[in-house]
Amino acid sequence: MTSSNMNMMGRIVFYEDRNFMGRSYECSSDFADMSSYLSRCHSCRVERGCFMVYDRPNYMGNQYFMRRGEYADYMSMFGMSDCIRSCRMIPMYRGSYRMRIYERENFGGQMYEMMDDCDNIMDRYRMNNCMSCHVMDGHWLMYEQPHYRGRMMYMRPGEYRNFMNMGWSGARFMSMRRIMDSYY
Repeated sequence: MTSSNMNMMGRIVFYEDRNFMGRSYECSSDFADMSSYLSRCHSCRVERGCFMVYDRPNYMGNQYFMRRGEYADYMSMFGMSDCIRSCRMIPMYRGSYRMRIYERENFGGQMYEMMDDCDNIMDRYRMNNCMSCHVMDGHWLMYEQPHYRGRMMYMRPGEYRNFMNMGWSGARFMSMRRIMDSYY
């Protein structure tokens, strides 16, 4: 692997205790269940790249976006009730961004095509709900509330017919943001 490819890869180090103490585990790819390596995880350091971390194994539960930096006690920073159990590396992407959002599940109701961030779908499109989407290009973060607040979900290219099937009890999003290469 060339050094330029190495620079594109992410690297995150998880620590059992707050303030980067206790046993650690280094990761540079998706990791479905870290409980076999760490009994708990209360801090982390993102050395390169961006990651989504999850408070349940197999990329389930609440999700949190982490870019390069130190998270000495992310449970209090994010108000998490449980520690990180899995993580997904977000590959760097340079190119156009395109996503269709739909008012109802299974691509029903109003549809709008987006190519940039939207801080409030109600203000921009007069949509009360976004309950399914089709991501054609790029990687996106979708938020439960306007202005990029509340619970979030990572969306990579693909079809998402029903957010409830993905373990999202609220089943709707009100704002979306592109994961840009400037985050890396």
